[in-house]
Amino acid sequence: MTFINNQCFIKQKPLIFMTSWPKCFTGDDEGKNYTLYFITIALVSMLIFPFLSREILFLIFAGAGVYIYITNSNRNVINLIVSVVLLLLISATANIYSYSLPKYIIVAAIQISTIGFTCATIVRCKTNKDSQENTTNLQSSLALLIAGASSAFIAGSWYAYWTSTVSYELIFFIAVIGAITAALFESIPSSVDRLFSMTMGSAMAMWVLAAFGYSVAPLHLLIAFFFALFLGYLAYRTNIADISAVLSATLMGVLIIVFSNILWFVLLLTFFILGGVFTKYKYNYKLGLGIAQEKGGVRTYENVFSNSTAALVLAIAYGIYPQHSNLITYAFLGTVATAAGDTLASEIGTTARQTPRMITSLKPTKTGTDGAVTSLGELAAFGGALAIGILGAAFGFVEQIVPAILITCAGGWGGTNIDSLLGATFQKKGYLSNSGVNFVATATGALISGILYLLVL
Repeated sequence: MTFINNQCFIKQKPLIFMTSWPKCFTGDDEGKNYTLYFITIALVSMLIFPFLSREILFLIFAGAGVYIYITNSNRNVINLIVSVVLLLLISATANIYSYSLPKYIIVAAIQISTIGFTCATIVRCKTNKDSQENTTNLQSSLALLIAGASSAFIAGSWYAYWTSTVSYELIFFIAVIGAITAALFESIPSSVDRLFSMTMGSAMAMWVLAAFGYSVAPLHLLIAFFFALFLGYLAYRTNIADISAVLSATLMGVLIIVFSNILWFVLLLTFFILGGVFTKYKYNYKLGLGIAQEKGGVRTYENVFSNSTAALVLAIAYGIYPQHSNLITYAFLGTVATAAGDTLASEIGTTARQTPRMITSLKPTKTGTDGAVTSLGELAAFGGALAIGILGAAFGFVEQIVPAILITCAGGWGGTNIDSLLGATFQKKGYLSNSGVNFVATATGALISGILYLLVL
C-alpha cells in the first residue's frame, strides 16, 4: 500500500489467486470508476436476468470481462465477472443433466458481491485507521450483511415477479443465507480473491438450500437471524470469538433454528460457552507449557465449523426428515456432547498433576501431546457430556430422561476418546488436522448415540 497526496492506493494482486482489495473511497477517479462498475453490473444484471437465457448471459458477461480487461484491467471487477461466467457455465452444464442452478441464485450472488461489498468497503474505510483500511471489522461485516441481503432480495423479487418460478419466501431465505455466507468468506484470510470466493460461496450456499425447496416465514427467519447475531456479538465482545466465528455462528444459528428450533441452537451454544469459560481456566499455566489456545482462547471459524458441522447437518435433516426426528435428536445430543466433552477434557485435563499417558499404548508422555489422556481429562469429558445430556432433557428434547442422558453421555465420552485416538494416530502422522479430528470425532459421537438409541429404545 502506498500514499500519494494523502490518497491510499492498494497494489494490485494477481487475478483470482491472490486476495485483492479495493481502494478506499477517497474521491479519486479510480475509486469512482470502481463504484460505477459495480453499481452498473448490479443494476444491469438485475434488469436482464429474468428475460435472457443462460447462453446469452454467458456471452454478455464473457464479452464484458474481455472488454474491461483490455481497457481497464480492474482486477476486482474482472474477478467478479470471472465468477459470474463460471456460475453461468455451471448452470448451463447442470441443466443438460437435468439439474438446475437457477438464474435467480446467480443474480442474488451478484448483488451481494457488488452492492454488499461496496457498502462494506465504504464502512471499512470510514471506520478503520489508514494503516488498517483493508481489515474487516464488525461494522463492515454488518454493512455487507444488510446491504447484500437487501439487494439480493430486491433482485430476486424482480426475477420472481417476471418469471413466477420461485416464491418470495424462498428468495428472502436464500438472500439472508447468501449474505451471511459472503460476509463469512470476506472475513476469512485467504490467498483466493475475496470477490471470487464471496460470489461462488454465496451462490453455492443458496443453491443447496434452494435444492431442498425449504423456506421459512420471513418473521421467523429475522428472529432467528437477530438472535444468532446478538449471541455472536456477545461472544465477540467477551473475547470468546473473532469476527469469522461470529459470522460462522450466525450462519449456523439461522440454519439450525429454522430447520429445528431455537433450543437446538441454545444447546449448541452451551458447548461454546463452556469452551470459552474453561479455556481461561489456568490459562497462564497452560500458556507456560505452550499448550494454551492461540489468541487468548478466542474462537475462529475453524473452531465453529470443525465442532458444529455434524450438528448443523443433523439439524437440517431434522427439518427435512421429520419421520426420523427421534433418531436425529439423539444423534444431535451425541455430537454436541462430544464437542463439549472434548473441549473440557483438553482444557481441564492438561492441568492435571499426574503424568499423561498415550491412549494407544498407555505409555507416559508430555502434557499436550496429541492422543494423551489423564484421569482428570476423562472425568471432565464425562462431565461435559453429562451437562449436555441434562440440558437436552431439561429442554424437552426427549421423553425418556434417564436413558437419554445415559445415551448422550456414552456418545459424548466415546466421541471424545475417538478424538484422542485419532490425535495419536492420524493427526500425529499428518493425515488429519486438529479441525479434521474434531469433525470426525463429533460425527462419531453422533453415530454412537444414534446406534444406542436404535438398540435400546
